[in-house]
Amino acid sequence: MSSNIKDKAKELIENVEEKVEQGIEVVKETFDNVARHLPLANFARHSNDTYDIEIDLPGVKKEDIELKIEDDYLTVNAIRRTKKEVKEEDYYLCESDFGLISRSFVLPKDVDRDKISAHLEDGRLYITLEKEEARKAKQISIK
Repeated sequence: MSSNIKDKAKELIENVEEKVEQGIEVVKETFDNVARHLPLANFARHSNDTYDIEIDLPGVKKEDIELKIEDDYLTVNAIRRTKKEVKEEDYYLCESDFGLISRSFVLPKDVDRDKISAHLEDGRLYITLEKEEARKAKQISIK
């Protein structure tokens, strides 16, 4: 193989590697941006009769939160409208975080859809999913 062909092949490989690295950086930035708009959540069964979901929504007001059930999904949509301003004599700083944030959860089959409750406290949304009466744990006495 001539040195000219080897040089071109090496240049082509370096170009491809550079483009792949640039693509990876774009993907990382995209995932970082998406992650900022996905609230952290915990899903747990704390008793035999309920499931609990806790979602971090700092800076979100109760009136900016929507809970809905569609098919087998519970979806939480919220609009974050935070703005931090610092006005000083020699500078001005403004940081804003606006946008829709959303999380969806597959509802367990034994949840009573009419007995789902939620409350917001200190930037955290607490959702309780109660089981259907027929599916709650029961003690059976032995005779």
